[in-house]
Amino acid sequence: MSDQMQGEIANLNSQFEDLDDPRECYAIVKERIQHYKSNGNSVPEDLARMERQLLAECLCQSQGR
Repeated sequence: MSDQMQGEIANLNSQFEDLDDPRECYAIVKERIQHYKSNGNSVPEDLARMERQLLAECLCQSQGR
């Protein structure tokens, strides 16, 4: 993982600490992914993994788990 990506992931995690709703976190990650795609860049695997984890968390929460 590049230093830039490590910094971005650390920044996202610090933002997420202030948020209680995983849907808000998911929306932020989706926005970052869209930014990569709109600039013609591939989505870093770490960011895609974070998106999948947050999606799973949102689904579990919606099912009352």
